[in-house]
Amino acid sequence: MHIHHISLCTTQMDRMVTFYKTYFGAVEHAVYHNPKTGLRTCSLQFDKGAILEVTTRPGFTQRPADHSTGYAHIALSVGDADGVDFLTRRLADDGYIVVSQPRVTGDGYYESTVQDPDGNWIEITGGRRLPPGERGAEPAQESG
Repeated sequence: MHIHHISLCTTQMDRMVTFYKTYFGAVEHAVYHNPKTGLRTCSLQFDKGAILEVTTRPGFTQRPADHSTGYAHIALSVGDADGVDFLTRRLADDGYIVVSQPRVTGDGYYESTVQDPDGNWIEITGGRRLPPGERGAEPAQESG
């Protein structure tokens, strides 16, 4: 079993699609539109097959700013620490909010956290770094 896709609701679909294509290399697939309900969806596929479905419809509103409900974040891997540093700096330079600068987390991942145009949190991760003395002192590849 695997997750087929995650759907992200927005009030500005075109802006969100452009963001994920520009910064994370997502490939846009055909837009679905239901004229009866006004629903529009666009599937964005990432290089290892994950799909983010960006969805909008009349009447959608923004999620709570305090992130008190719903999914906490999406984690997108850029492969290594240099990629995390580069992309975090690029997003900051382009005016996006950096929630946390690149760092090694308590569970050993090198990551930063940024906000997309709607304020959703994205962890940019470069893989797990094993603690000193643990078998295989080099950073490990992420699974999935």
